[in-house]
Amino acid sequence: MRLSRPTALPRTLRRTTARRTTAGIAAFAAAGLLATAAPTALAAPSAPAPALAAPDIPLANVKAHLSQFQSIASANGGNRAHGRPGYKASIDYVKGKLDAAGFTTTVQQFTSSGATGYNLVADWPGGDPDKVLMAGAHLDSVSSGAGINDNASGSAGVLETALAVSRAQLKPAKHLRFAWWGAEEIGLVGSRHYVNNLPAAERSKLTGYLNFDMIGSPNAGYFVYDDDPTIEKTFKDYYAGLNIPTEIETEGDGRSDHAPFKSAGIPVGGLFSGASRAKTSAQAQKWGGTAGQAFDRCYHSSCDTTANINDTALDRNSDAIAHTVWKLGTDTPVPPGDSYENTTDVTIPDNGAAVTSTVNVTGRTGNAPATLKVDVDIRHTWRGDVVVDLLAPDGSAYRLKNSSGNDSADNVIATYTVDASSEPANGAWKLRVQDVAAQDTGYINSWKLTF
Repeated sequence: MRLSRPTALPRTLRRTTARRTTAGIAAFAAAGLLATAAPTALAAPSAPAPALAAPDIPLANVKAHLSQFQSIASANGGNRAHGRPGYKASIDYVKGKLDAAGFTTTVQQFTSSGATGYNLVADWPGGDPDKVLMAGAHLDSVSSGAGINDNASGSAGVLETALAVSRAQLKPAKHLRFAWWGAEEIGLVGSRHYVNNLPAAERSKLTGYLNFDMIGSPNAGYFVYDDDPTIEKTFKDYYAGLNIPTEIETEGDGRSDHAPFKSAGIPVGGLFSGASRAKTSAQAQKWGGTAGQAFDRCYHSSCDTTANINDTALDRNSDAIAHTVWKLGTDTPVPPGDSYENTTDVTIPDNGAAVTSTVNVTGRTGNAPATLKVDVDIRHTWRGDVVVDLLAPDGSAYRLKNSSGNDSADNVIATYTVDASSEPANGAWKLRVQDVAAQDTGYINSWKLTF
């Protein structure tokens, strides 16, 4: 990741867990008035069809690539920087692996700071050529070190995901493309060159670009880019499934190779494990590690070697790359205009006031259907506390879920069907959520209306 001015720390979301007590269960009786205030929805929770599951990415394979990049740097003046022999040797190493795995590879040359630079682009055969999903990472280091976390880590995670595609002989719905960028450390030169030289017709085919810059920081955090809602939700859902809270990535916003794609109007997303900012006490409490210490004390330094990697973070983030490539690359999307979604997190106060999340529906005619689908994803440590309503634009409430002292599971992840045929389709629809008993917390992760 290239250098930039420091920016403000991201907002954090505090989540706690607590054991249920008798007093907590008794609180449901006092909250009973919430259970009778709204019309009844046709509540029929159903699980969506499972997506094609991604394979586990072997940590040993990813670390083997890191060892190769370290050896390349050691044999070439201690770095893999733009214009230096270590960078070209890194490109050759990745290209050799991809060629042997059946990818069609292209080396794109450019000139910057008086030296020749290289991008490597690899296409997997098949998939819809008019719908291209792309994942990439910068392969160059700074001149002061081998750049193993920054960014051999992202490069290795993307490489091993591509090789997993080959091992699975994946037949994706979308065309899959992977890329390794040059000269990122001197101003995003390689990725900008690629985007600027991509014809408009080809740009329009890109359904998304996923960026991975520093995914193994030794004092790691788990940050997700806050850009395209679908990509963001896919990453966040993966980590929620591991019970790992995430935060919105701000330290590297605009400082890595997603920026040229975003400027060109292409949906982007990605992961980041932290650089020179210090981990806060709240972050150390939920992620482990050391508060007051940089996420990566060796950022842009000679000590950024294979010893500068958190294996757990590298393993989780590499698996998240594969999960997202599989999920976005093989899923058949909902037809445009039929689905409306909000993926912004909304904290639910413990035993407090109701909160809402809004989706604005426009461009439809007539009323909502009698089978309006409401997909709800609420992360909560005791779902029995949670009351959920759908609010129509005129304020009419449709009860989706009541509180229950016998409902001892966590999270509310379900699809409900509501007869909303008396409601105009267009307008501001809201999901209203209230925690009606003490000692447990959570947040609205996302929700969606499908007409």
